[in-house]
Parts: sequence; structure tokens; C-alpha cells
Amino acid sequence: MTQPDYATLAAEAFAARDLAYAPYSQFHVGAAVLTASGRIFRGANIENTALQATVCAERVALLSAYAAGERAILAIAVVTPTDTVASPCGVCRQVMAELAPGCSVLLLSQHGEQRLTTPEELLPRTGTP
Repeated sequence: MTQPDYATLAAEAFAARDLAYAPYSQFHVGAAVLTASGRIFRGANIENTALQATVCAERVALLSAYAAGERAILAIAVVTPTDTVASPCGVCRQVMAELAPGCSVLLLSQHGEQRLTTPEELLPRTGTP
């Protein structure tokens, strides 16, 4: 698979959002990762009263792909419950830059507004001192 099917990936991210556990923030986020083998891994944010134990949807999806042995990430879609497109947090940007360099990142609002970007655009000067 060379060109990501962004409509399918977006639909998977929207479906993943329904699985979020966000009792504290009510900020439900869904993500979907597409690998070079064609597999899609969903992720949803999982909150915890110990804030440091909270995991973002992007990381859940990426780490699930890695745990399944997938290393070639083609695209990531992330949907937030916002009226306009929101950007991933700094930790997610760093994880994407390391685990999925060069992939496409499709950011979506709850209404379907979208922005296509890359980990390198989200985290400039990645890998440089």
C-alpha cells in the first residue's frame, strides 16, 4: 500500500474516539495508525487520576502497532473533540518523530475539518542538537 486511504483512516480514528476513557477532562481523542503492511491500529486516550499515567490516543495507537511488530508507519489520523483542528501534545510529537518519521499525520476536528502534516512539521529540528 503506497498511498494512504485517508477516508478510511479518519473513520477509524473517529471510531477509536468512542473508546476513550476521559472521566476527568471529558476530552475524548481517537487515533488510527496505518502501517506499510496495510494494518490499522486504533488508539484512544486513557486518563488516570495520577496525571503522569495518562496516555494519549496517538501513543496508544503507535505503541500498539510497535507491540504487534509493525515498524513501517505510513500515516496517523487523530481526531479531537474541538471545533477546529488541534495539534498533538509535545510528548506525542516526539514519539511520532522517533517511531514514525516521514509519515503523514492527518489532524481532524470533531466536524471533520482536516490538516495534513508530518512529524517533522510538528516538531522542527527533530534529531538535531
